[in-house]
Amino acid sequence: MIGRKEEIQILSDCLNSGKAEFVALFGRRRVGKTYLVKEFFNDTFSFYSTGVQNVNLRQQLRVFNESLIRYGDKTKTIPKDWFEAFSRLKNLLESDGVQKNCGSGKRVVFLDELPWMAGAKSDFKSALDYFWNSWASSQKDLLLIICGSATSWIINNIVKDTGGFYNRLTRQIHLMPFNLEECEQLLVSNGMQMTRKQVVEAYMIFGGIPYYLNYLKPRYSLAQNVDMLFFGENGPLRYEFTQLFKSLFKNAESYINIIRLLGKKRCGLTRSQMLESKKTVTGKELTKCLDDLEQCGFIRRYSDFSKKTNGGYFQLVDSLCLFHLTFLERKEIGSWLDFMGTPAYYAWAGLAFERVCFQHIRQIKQALGISGVSSRETTWTSRKSDPGAQVDLLIDRKDDVINLCEIKYSQDEFSIDANYEKNLSNKIETFRNETKTKKSVWLTMLTFSGLKKNSYSGIVMAELTGDDLFYGDHRP
Repeated sequence: MIGRKEEIQILSDCLNSGKAEFVALFGRRRVGKTYLVKEFFNDTFSFYSTGVQNVNLRQQLRVFNESLIRYGDKTKTIPKDWFEAFSRLKNLLESDGVQKNCGSGKRVVFLDELPWMAGAKSDFKSALDYFWNSWASSQKDLLLIICGSATSWIINNIVKDTGGFYNRLTRQIHLMPFNLEECEQLLVSNGMQMTRKQVVEAYMIFGGIPYYLNYLKPRYSLAQNVDMLFFGENGPLRYEFTQLFKSLFKNAESYINIIRLLGKKRCGLTRSQMLESKKTVTGKELTKCLDDLEQCGFIRRYSDFSKKTNGGYFQLVDSLCLFHLTFLERKEIGSWLDFMGTPAYYAWAGLAFERVCFQHIRQIKQALGISGVSSRETTWTSRKSDPGAQVDLLIDRKDDVINLCEIKYSQDEFSIDANYEKNLSNKIETFRNETKTKKSVWLTMLTFSGLKKNSYSGIVMAELTGDDLFYGDHRP
């Protein structure tokens, strides 16, 4: 398996512990949750079943019953409710013929797409609660793994539950998308011959989602792949945006409307600004939708440097959503090959590259040599200057330094001229004056292809390139 070292260690520790383990695994749809568990356990479980989308309670129980039969249950009749279903699962796990992990001897139970099992008017949650608290928690050789793409459901109903599941989880794994280094490893393993620039561009389109990256075919260029996947009549990702939200949320249109609204604003919007637009749900429903989208990784919540309270702004960060809204929904282009290299392409690339950088803060800090320094990552917009001043990324450090980061995407080395140097100097001075900061302010340039050295580049205190985003906890 590529990456997932920390997650594999957690599963290994749970498998070899001398106590009952209850693990919640969640993360964005298509991120590889099921693949991780099945690969780690070599698809060998004491019991495995998965929920089914958009079916009623009896149909869910029918699927669960088929799993019981497959693993040796002799009853065969469909359980009348989830309490009976889990009672039969208990009997199955206590039987002599139950399959155990060959290394640890543990009985491993994997319940996939749990939120789909726990549909409306279902006693699933109460039955699972009773199953764990009345029996499973006392079984030292039992490992129960629950999994779901509806991250918000898992978090709100299991992780943060104040009832029967309170403090019952022994471990939780929030599976995140691949970083650039892991994406590069995956593409190489799939036979893709790509430059670092192409890997970054792939990330700007697909994000770090293994499921999407596995669609890329080695015999085609990246641009050809994008055309076939998104713009072809039968492209498998042509309608992924809508299908993605419909698979996660019942009132999918409410979530899509929020994503559309945020997609129009480079720096995002506050909750108040979203309410003023009158294009989204309101009140508690808006708060819930924003929490759900953040927990699923589609948006990020961040604060402006001048505001000490966290979470003032919401910004769309999901690459595929941004790509869909920019190109597929507007239907302004019909071919990625024809679009590449145009001014509009570079406008999109600049914004998309910013999003990539926001998702690689750890790598940026590592490259700056400050990975061990506590910091707060924010943005900043002037409220007084004319013309206005804006900072893409601020790293506000505990060692009395602020990295004021300018992010630029270009094919060749980025060159600072006299006008841009003046703009940068004004930005730094405006930031100092308006924020009244007493910390040192270091201009940091993050350019994909590097910074060209000339008489104006001396204003830059630290320089990073696209290559720096590829390294995690190590550097060559």
